[in-house]
Amino acid sequence: MNELDRLVEPPKADIHYETEEPVRYEVVGPVAHIILNRPKYNNAQNSQMTYALDAAFRRAVDDDAVRAIVLRGEGKHFSAGHDIGTPGRDVTASWDRVGLLPDHTNKPGVEFLYTREHEVYLTMCRRWRDAPKPTIAAVQGACVAGGLMLAWVCDIIVATDDAFFQDPVNRMGIPGVEYFAHGFELPPRIAKEFILLGERLPAERAYNFGMVNRLTTRENLLADVQKLGEELAARPRLGNWLTKQALNHVEELRGKRSATDAHFHMHHFAHAQSDLLSSNSLGGMDAKSMAAANKAAADKTDTE
Repeated sequence: MNELDRLVEPPKADIHYETEEPVRYEVVGPVAHIILNRPKYNNAQNSQMTYALDAAFRRAVDDDAVRAIVLRGEGKHFSAGHDIGTPGRDVTASWDRVGLLPDHTNKPGVEFLYTREHEVYLTMCRRWRDAPKPTIAAVQGACVAGGLMLAWVCDIIVATDDAFFQDPVNRMGIPGVEYFAHGFELPPRIAKEFILLGERLPAERAYNFGMVNRLTTRENLLADVQKLGEELAARPRLGNWLTKQALNHVEELRGKRSATDAHFHMHHFAHAQSDLLSSNSLGGMDAKSMAAANKAAADKTDTE
């Protein structure tokens, strides 16, 4: 066998889930609410949550009585991004895949992470973006890194006045999170600032750039997205789907899929560089060091 084709023993990890329900599913009238449910860890996304999200989107699409979908987060924050440090971090776990992709756990070297992230990030985000029913992201507090991907796949984003958006992974030597919609959600020069500096983008500024559709308050967020979902539900079903397809097609003609594919490979080139030169694929960073760096940067900005 070619050395490059060898398989390895799947790595072991001591995984402890704090909940068996990382995603809640509720239906209010014609609107399905898909709720990220790891508030203890600010809705950090592990595979347990990601596969539960995919199942929830599937459930909402399969239910003809559901005409619109709201994606929201339980607790203080929408999502702190990908899980890189909780007891429930399950990168080494094997799952029944939803894409036509192999298991990642027995793959060596960079193939391990490349295969996993192709499934749980790139493939799933594209599936959710293309859901035939209109989707609304309800964002409060932090929407960081992987949290951006969840908000960006939705058709409409409603954010509270205290929400902020951030992609700080350049601290890890990585050029933005896997689903690379940055240059389509923001003007290119602003997207460069967003990634290069990794600073918080307040909801109002995101609204001014067109990344956020509507601003609200924490007290009114749920009522506002429910009302918006009901309004969308009153529109013809096929018309909603065709409208989504038409505008998604505009993005594809502008090169969104090609840009995301190209970036995905750059992203994993960065992971490989980190594996070679530092202690892990994250440039030697972990959840604690990233949180500390982000807090220090936020405190510095607040005092300037």
